[in-house]
Formats: sequence, structure tokens, C-alpha cells
Amino acid sequence: MKTKQFLVNSMLVCVFLIGASSSVIAEPNPTLWPVMKEAFFEKRPMTEVTFMKIDAQRRAESGAQVPVTYSIDNAAAGGVKITKLYAFVDANPIPLTATYHLTEALGDFQLATRIRFETDAFVRLVGEDAKGNLYLASREIRAAGGCGGTVEIDDKATRAASGKIKMNVDKVKIGAATPATFNIKHVMRTGLQRELVTQGFMPAFYINKTEFKYNGKPVMTVDVGVGTAEDPYFKFNFVPAEPGKLEVVATDNEGKSFTHAVDVKS
Repeated sequence: MKTKQFLVNSMLVCVFLIGASSSVIAEPNPTLWPVMKEAFFEKRPMTEVTFMKIDAQRRAESGAQVPVTYSIDNAAAGGVKITKLYAFVDANPIPLTATYHLTEALGDFQLATRIRFETDAFVRLVGEDAKGNLYLASREIRAAGGCGGTVEIDDKATRAASGKIKMNVDKVKIGAATPATFNIKHVMRTGLQRELVTQGFMPAFYINKTEFKYNGKPVMTVDVGVGTAEDPYFKFNFVPAEPGKLEVVATDNEGKSFTHAVDVKS
């Protein structure tokens, strides 16, 4: 799908869901997905599969920080190679939480992150291979209140703290799956929160991309959306072919860039 059409469709589905999500009360609504699927992917066929999985508690303590883990079992995929993974929360006013661009350096893809829920919903993973074929996995999760609401915030202090990165690599195994953990300080304002005193909407302010490279070669790029929780967190496995350096470049929607690197030794 062309970028312009994708953005237009995304805006249309967001308008629809802002209205629809308000009518969903404590029960995930399966009728939202067919409309959203059509808006994002038009009439492209999509196959439900078991080799992609979403692991999470059925009920989360907070809609603002919902832990989930996404995984792809390459052996069970029967030769299907997912190169792009879209993650949706179908009842959120802005449903696309992130798009993951995958490489062979990830091995069997496994990633833990934290996302937001405005109300009880289904998490949908849509995988795309190099030929454009689409695959679907879904999971119902109950959580609420993570996208809007009112906030009292010192904007100057918030911006000063934004962009501080923590990244580490544990239990290094050269040539085998090795876990890396990334965390960046950022408020991730959705544009739907209201300032406590004035009740005016606060402008969106969020990390919109993270690019991970190992020894200069791409590992994973994440197009980050506002459905990703405050202080974005990604824990993922990658396969270092040799000792080297894992680097990340993160950018926000205002054009600021933040970098960090860690040495990887066996």
C-alpha cells in the first residue's frame, strides 16, 4: 500500500474508533477488527496462524502499562519469513501501537514491550512476508484508561528528562539467541490527554522510531506509535555472529535524536 493511502486510511479508522470505543463497555468488541482491517489493508487476504503468538495476562492492572510479548516460531512457520509485523489494539482511538521491521539477525523473533489500552480490546498482530502475504494472530486483554485522561505535568522538566536511554545485553552467546533490553525515558503523550488546570488537549509528543544495528548492520527498526506505553521498553533476542557493538538511534516526533551503544563480548 502506498504511504499516502496508508496514512489516509489510518486517519479514517482512528475517527471511526474514537466513536466506537466509547460504546464498548468492559467487553472486547470483535466487530471493530473487520472495519480496521479494511482501512489498513484494504481487501488483501489474511490468514490466521498459530506460529505468531501474543503472550499476556488476560487482565492487566493498568491500561497505561500493559505488558505483552510477541513471538514468531520460524520452525512452525513452514518456510514463511515475516519481515514486517504490525501490532494493533483494536479499540484504541489510535490503534496501531508499533510496526516492527525484522531481519535475519533476530533469529526466532521474541520481543517484550508495554502498550496502552483505552478499553478492553483485542491485540492483533499482522505479519507480512517479502511477497506481501499477510498473517494474523489475536489475543483478548482486559485493561482500560491508558490513552486519554487528564495530566498535571511540568513540560519543561519533562522535555529535559526525555531521551535518556538504558540498554544492556545479558548472557551473551556468540552465534546464538542473546537478550537485549532497551528503555528510553519519554512521556509518550498521545495528543488525547488534557492538561489538568486548563482542560486543553496537550500536543502529541512521543518517540516515533528506534533503529537497532549490530556492527553497522540492521537488526530491527521499530516505527513507534502513541499506543506504546510511557518510557518505551523493548526486550528482544538477537544473534550476534561475532563480538561487536549494538547501537540504537531513537527519534521523536519533533525531530530530536538520541543514541546509545553497548559493547557485546562473549
